[in-house]
Amino acid sequence: MSKKDTKAIKLSTRKEIEEIKEIFLKHYPNSVTELNYNNLYELLVAVMLSAQCTDKRVNIITPALFKKYPSTKELSKAKLDDVKELIKSCSFFNNKAKNLIQMAKMVEEKYDGEIPLDQKELVKLPGVGQKTANVVLIEYTGANLMAVDTHVFRVAHRLGLSNASNVKDTEKDLVKKFKTNLHQLHQAMVLFGRYKCKALKPECDNCILANFCKSKESFKAK
Repeated sequence: MSKKDTKAIKLSTRKEIEEIKEIFLKHYPNSVTELNYNNLYELLVAVMLSAQCTDKRVNIITPALFKKYPSTKELSKAKLDDVKELIKSCSFFNNKAKNLIQMAKMVEEKYDGEIPLDQKELVKLPGVGQKTANVVLIEYTGANLMAVDTHVFRVAHRLGLSNASNVKDTEKDLVKKFKTNLHQLHQAMVLFGRYKCKALKPECDNCILANFCKSKESFKAK
């Protein structure tokens, strides 16, 4: 969705926003990430790997990675080429491998092996931006935060919840308009965008939010 397209979309009214929020919470009451993990370390690594990569692909990669490096202690001592080999089917695996090792080293050296559950501290870790930090905190602690990936960005604009041209400002719009239940709404919008309001061929004829869509005329559901 281009900057020009976002500005052309009519924004939702306060009443529509409340109704959209209610529908999301009703239809996705217990939505969680589709990434597989058993602890905070595994969650953080999985989320880092998921940037511009599907959750399905990440879930294929991580079992062997976690078996060889079960914690930041082992990962901090890993050889770069070994990590690259384990995650080579993931997009941008070269940079991700470097960041994973550096992240683990920083956790071991600065945080005594304990991954910080604080946004300001998390974003200090190599390879961890605000979106990654927010996703980890949303999933692990149920924090009232919003994270905007490609799915959330698309859904937010199609529903007229934001006309911002970038992820950061879209996040601000959603936080301001929804205020509460942000962790649930984030997961709901991810799943809705992934399986229903898809980038190509969105399922407009069978959509729980069809009445609120500001761009459905731009698409032809097949």
